[in-house]
Amino acid sequence: MWPLLWTALRTYAPYVTFPVAFVVGAVGYNLEWFIRGTPKPQEEEKSIFEQREERKLQEQAGTDGTQVLSLKEKLEFTPKAALNRNRPEKS
Repeated sequence: MWPLLWTALRTYAPYVTFPVAFVVGAVGYNLEWFIRGTPKPQEEEKSIFEQREERKLQEQAGTDGTQVLSLKEKLEFTPKAALNRNRPEKS
């Protein structure tokens, strides 16, 4: 009789273990919730993106948005292209 029982358990193991695991998990979840009590409402943390956007807005708050650098001023600080380094510069 024992070999027949072990063969049946081995064959139908997934059908037996899933409901058992489900019940054990549900009991454990509810037991833990009962022991800990109701969770306190937590303040949501802001994402890194939201923190960055707020910081950028605060930095821009004291400046005038209409005063920007011209394109020529920005181009003076950019490095020259690698392919144009050996060409003589035109004056």
